[in-house]
Amino acid sequence: MIPNILSIAGSDSSGGAGIQADIKAISANGGFAMTVVTAITAQNTQGVTAVSPVPLDVIAAQIDAVRADVDIHAVKIGMLGGAEVIRTVAEGLQGLDAPIVLDPVMVAKSGDRLLAADAVATLADTLLPRATVATPNLPEAADLLGVEEAQDREDMRTQAERLRALGLSAVLMKGGHLMGERSPDLLLQDSGETWIDAARVPTRNTHGTGCTLSSALATQLGAGRTLPEAVSAAKSYITGAIAAADRLSVGSGHGPVHHFHGLWTS
Repeated sequence: MIPNILSIAGSDSSGGAGIQADIKAISANGGFAMTVVTAITAQNTQGVTAVSPVPLDVIAAQIDAVRADVDIHAVKIGMLGGAEVIRTVAEGLQGLDAPIVLDPVMVAKSGDRLLAADAVATLADTLLPRATVATPNLPEAADLLGVEEAQDREDMRTQAERLRALGLSAVLMKGGHLMGERSPDLLLQDSGETWIDAARVPTRNTHGTGCTLSSALATQLGAGRTLPEAVSAAKSYITGAIAAADRLSVGSGHGPVHHFHGLWTS
């Protein structure tokens, strides 16, 4: 079965993150990608120059149209922008029996903020408890909890436990912001903790890593894999995409990862 994966996120005009990265990652992992666009951004590898939210009724209509016609096997949620969008998406997904991967997109790689500060509480109250797994990086986890960014694995574990206390079934804490030669991620769920470790790849081309990992994870879950299996497969995929990123030549800032590194021969 080819799983149908719904991405709810913003559009990235440079193609490295957002909906465009999601479509590529879902496709590369063997899924059929569908989209609900929440915002249109003007951005490139150096930064975000404009953001235009999609009207709430259009966001709701996109969700309704897909749900009315297509079996959805998993959902990935990315950039939402504000509290009203969060509520609209939560209402649109009511009653859906499918895994939900929540990537709490708050700040772009360039440092531009993509989630209003006053919307963080709404995200925690409405969507975190609905998610099968959330995939925050260290700055996002700190933002959600209102604490300093984790500095080591013990901090990651403590913050993951606090995030689960907000109602999350499971959390995948991404440790790419830690210093050192390794890039450790922590999966924390009822059954315990699992560390997924990989060597850090020396490249500046990491635009869209969070979008890409969460979309790959949603696709693996939609294909019927267990959460630990899906996390392992998604981690392997994103590590390969980062390792092959320098094969691309896209922009002069933080370039994108190579979503099709396993499919393209050049």
